[in-house]
Amino acid sequence: MNPVHYSSATDQWATPQDLFDQLAAKYPFTIDVCALPTNAKCRRYFTPEQDGLAQDWDGEVCWMNPPYGREIKRWMAKAVDEWQKGATVVCLVPSRTDTAWWHDYAMQGEITFLRGRLKFGDAKNSAPFPSAIVVYE
Repeated sequence: MNPVHYSSATDQWATPQDLFDQLAAKYPFTIDVCALPTNAKCRRYFTPEQDGLAQDWDGEVCWMNPPYGREIKRWMAKAVDEWQKGATVVCLVPSRTDTAWWHDYAMQGEITFLRGRLKFGDAKNSAPFPSAIVVYE
């Protein structure tokens, strides 16, 4: 087991390909707004250096698997803002229903709770938290 996947040492959780493929069959994603070159799910993507929070997403169909640390609130606020300007945003987030960001932002979207726990990236074990898909369309 890679301990970095199960600690606060990282807030990056690479999207499981099978989950992304299921969602991509429904949503014609045009950009991954929060990616690394090694885990981007779309041909077009914003890296941390490009800072997706500073970019315009209007008119895009966005995939967003944000960092799961304290910055998640800013990413969810951005998703809501861009949705209100015309983007479709599909988010993979931890199901943290007790947090302010969940109540302020996630609950504005269509929420699907995922059954079980996901295996992120090349992890051998499941995540220590439940996940949800939040869609703004």
